[in-house]
Amino acid sequence: MKSLVISVGTDGTATCLHTDALALHEIGRMEVRRASTVEFNTDTQRWEVRWPDRPDVVFSDPSRSVCIAWEVETINQVIALTGRAEA
Repeated sequence: MKSLVISVGTDGTATCLHTDALALHEIGRMEVRRASTVEFNTDTQRWEVRWPDRPDVVFSDPSRSVCIAWEVETINQVIALTGRAEA
């Protein structure tokens, strides 16, 4: 992860993507939720990114690392704009 976007709400709640590079658990109690899924589609032979509770594919590529990079960049942008990780 090149950069970590952290949004802190007026109630002190922080929102960010999880990374082991920063000991987030030392800051306080964590609540972790999946912001997206990256799974391989055997029919299309591509990796697919989906948002939780939505069936549509929002991004796909033959490379898992390209999908992960897209996922991180997109979710960081959403956090920076909205303060939330839900796209």
